Amino acid sequence: MKKTFQLGLWMDSSIAYLIEFTTKPFEIQTILSEFPIEEVKVQDEVKNHSLSTFKNYILNKYYGKIGQAIVPYKKIILFGPSPSKIDFFDFLSENEQFLQLRIEIKDTAVMNVNQQHAFIRDYIV
Repeated sequence: MKKTFQLGLWMDSSIAYLIEFTTKPFEIQTILSEFPIEEVKVQDEVKNHSLSTFKNYILNKYYGKIGQAIVPYKKIILFGPSPSKIDFFDFLSENEQFLQLRIEIKDTAVMNVNQQHAFIRDYIV
């Protein structure tokens, strides 16, 4: 298969699907956060400052894993329903290694794998 340098990245704060820009077959890599950040209640964060520090540690570790996986790519579209894609973009912006990436960000609904494929297929065309 011809190697592509474009990647679709659907993500939220607990899971990321990395989808190469190809017409068929799609190759997907899944990266999981260590725990779903959405399940942590805001009240708990206010009560316990260390919980906020722990959440930041987990998110940075998660974003670091995704960052390692996207190193070979030149163009990336970040899409998904949550603000995690913006946070991830900010994470990338702080690292010189990623400054040459062309990144586009799109808000989308929650999508199943087939919908993600359709989004990438339509985006390529």
